[in-house]
Amino acid sequence: MGLIRTTPPRPVDVTAVFPELALLARPAMRLHPRPGSPAVRDSSVGGPLLWPAREPWPHCEDAHLHVDTGFRQSPTEVRLQRRLQSRWRPDDRPPVFTPEEEALKERNAAWLAARFDAGPPRPAECPVPMLPVAQLFLRDIPLLQPPGQADLLQILWCPYEHEPDAKPSTALFWRTAAEVGDILATPPEPYEADYPGYVPEPCVLAPETITEYPNSLDLSPELQLALDDWDRWQAAGIDSYYAEYPREFYSTHLGNAPGWKVGGWPPWGRTDPYPRYCAVCEAQMVPLLTIASWEWDGDQGPSWAPLEDQAAAAASHYAGQDPAQPTGVEVGSTDNMQMYVCPTSPKHPHTDLIQ
Repeated sequence: MGLIRTTPPRPVDVTAVFPELALLARPAMRLHPRPGSPAVRDSSVGGPLLWPAREPWPHCEDAHLHVDTGFRQSPTEVRLQRRLQSRWRPDDRPPVFTPEEEALKERNAAWLAARFDAGPPRPAECPVPMLPVAQLFLRDIPLLQPPGQADLLQILWCPYEHEPDAKPSTALFWRTAAEVGDILATPPEPYEADYPGYVPEPCVLAPETITEYPNSLDLSPELQLALDDWDRWQAAGIDSYYAEYPREFYSTHLGNAPGWKVGGWPPWGRTDPYPRYCAVCEAQMVPLLTIASWEWDGDQGPSWAPLEDQAAAAASHYAGQDPAQPTGVEVGSTDNMQMYVCPTSPKHPHTDLIQ
């Protein structure tokens, strides 16, 4: 993989200030998705999947209440609109489609018209083809722990919100890439998406291994009190900006990394931490993948934005051009979707949580 992204060194060695955190260190792999043209044999976000031609494409069988929110568009429309936004002109002239985009737009319009003329039930009322979210090969993401001889993880979701948690439903597949013969050339696509943020933009990856420490909410009460001791931070040379809330420095710059990642520590914020247990064997589940709305936010930009993106992170951006949102994905209120798996058996159902 030719793309490289490098997380800047942390502003301070947290284990030098708080040695008690050393035992809580975990490896994680930041995926650093960036817009591109991944192929079926590439690790990607929102790219094509290495899917066997003879294997049925996953569909969401849940009931989908069709409520016209005014946001729903086909995946093709969502991506075309993003292309136009990315070509915003400073003189306020509207951007124009390229000939290829015009042809794609016409094909999409014809496909939509044919769907309407044929009179089938709207996908909100019938099984909905799922959209690719991530494809991760073990060769690129060695932190994965696949079952048996598997070396490929594929994750899809339904681009509709589902009750009671108002989030897309997800599907997870492990497979052995070498066993895939004929590849499904044209996977089915959903008629529409509930929201543009549920249509991932095709992205290539630049995986990077880092060391993470827990979100401050995951720490014991004793460690949380220790993080509030400004004297220890001051001795380490931390700016007095954080003197009133020292723990904020840890949470912003030293704990768990933002963005798409495999492994590591889960993000919290929407709720306090609580363990996730397998519905089959009751084992405590472990973090697999974080699906992020942002690679970094305004406060974290100088700290977590990769060195290669620092200049872009410091610039002003318009809709569709923010480097902190390369995938176009937004879950929850620009939150994260954390996926968990059972450590005892890959056959046990996974679970996910918005945070």
